Amino acid sequence: MCEHCTRREFFGMGAATGLLLSRATWPQAWASQTPSPTRARGKSRICVIFTGTPVPADRNWGADAGQISAIRARLAEAEQKLGNIELIIGESVNADQTAALLEQAGPEAPVLAINVENFALTRVVGPVLAANRAMAVFSLPASGHDWMYAPRWRRAGHRVALLASSDYDELERALSLLRVVPMMRQSRILLFPPARGTELARSPEEVKKRLGAEVLAVDEDMIDALVAGVDEDAVQAEINAWTQGAKRIIEPTSEDIEKAARISVALSDLIEQQQADALAIGTCMGWLPRGFPCMGYTRLHDRGIPAACEGDMDSLLTMLMFRYAIDRPGFQGNATFDTARNALWTAHCTAPLKMDGFDGEEAPYLLRGHSEVGGSGSVPEIHYRIGQEITRTKLINLDTLLASKGTIIDVPEQSVHGCRTQIVTEVRDAASMAADWSHALETEDAMTLLHRVVYYGDHIQSARHLADLMGFKIIEEG
Repeated sequence: MCEHCTRREFFGMGAATGLLLSRATWPQAWASQTPSPTRARGKSRICVIFTGTPVPADRNWGADAGQISAIRARLAEAEQKLGNIELIIGESVNADQTAALLEQAGPEAPVLAINVENFALTRVVGPVLAANRAMAVFSLPASGHDWMYAPRWRRAGHRVALLASSDYDELERALSLLRVVPMMRQSRILLFPPARGTELARSPEEVKKRLGAEVLAVDEDMIDALVAGVDEDAVQAEINAWTQGAKRIIEPTSEDIEKAARISVALSDLIEQQQADALAIGTCMGWLPRGFPCMGYTRLHDRGIPAACEGDMDSLLTMLMFRYAIDRPGFQGNATFDTARNALWTAHCTAPLKMDGFDGEEAPYLLRGHSEVGGSGSVPEIHYRIGQEITRTKLINLDTLLASKGTIIDVPEQSVHGCRTQIVTEVRDAASMAADWSHALETEDAMTLLHRVVYYGDHIQSARHLADLMGFKIIEEG
């Protein structure tokens, strides 16, 4: 593969296919080389409504005063732990009181409704549904019959998730997922065109309309200017960090590593300058002369800034939502199957080190040349944890969430045949999964079909709730 060609050329896709969104279709709203105006990013408000009046502990259907006290204590703990939310808490016994609480919380606030008294929720929830606010319903066992209406409201088109459980930790899960709604509205995404992915995800207007995030196109001349002006001490620190932390350095030369380190610092500067929350590069395969962005992507991921290669907007939006929902970075990669082992591989040349969370330990890694350009450049080959349960997911068409689970059963000591970072995961039914792969996608674009995002841990239930709160369909693959 040549130094300057893109993946599109690598896969033999001619210009006539129309699979990529050309730069000419984008508004000429390039990011300037001066910092953007400061954006207000306060805490995300969530309106918490206790519905009804506590009942005596020894009779009737409903939550008692002791249970309500425990819920309030757990809410306060979660608000402090999450750090970026503000809870507006009140009680409601009628629709007027609910409307007053919503007004106090503000028009952007989603709702956590606590089932307190039998049939109180159904009496007070009208203003929430009328305003089409995302709402999570938390219902303790025997706290009332109102829980059974939440699925009906969802089927009627409302954004409602039901958490019917005795586990007070579910309150924190609910708040974590609810904050995704306002946080997406505050998000700014930088894109080096062309965009790739499903048609709706490639449209900045549709992304803004449906999710609230702003997508800003960036000219590649800007990164060259930033590279030329990077702080030399920062570049040397980045070189030292990568080379000293690596288990081994195999193909990359010192020049390869220095180029990649410069790009890493420049991308960090770009994010700071533009006050951005996520980044996608549509021409990353052509960046070899200036330095591959893969090491820089890793640094961004580990700071909580999702970064998608090959301009994949579906994967980027997935990573941004789950960054807010579960406070972890995701590993975007290509899929390939081994039905003999009931396994699905994921492989790519860029990945996070801190898959356990932003405060977690870094995974071990090698420094390798990029596998698809003759071993040139410098990219990390990250060795993830064998035995780790994972969740694989992707938002498509801005309306459907794909999700599945697996367990890492193999990680090569030194990868061959594919991108550098590789995991082999046992799945429920690899043959069925392969046969039905990406059936919900109306495209022939290889990267759109291939890519999924992997997270450490079992997040299937959170994915289901998130889909309910965002108004998505969910398809559990395999």
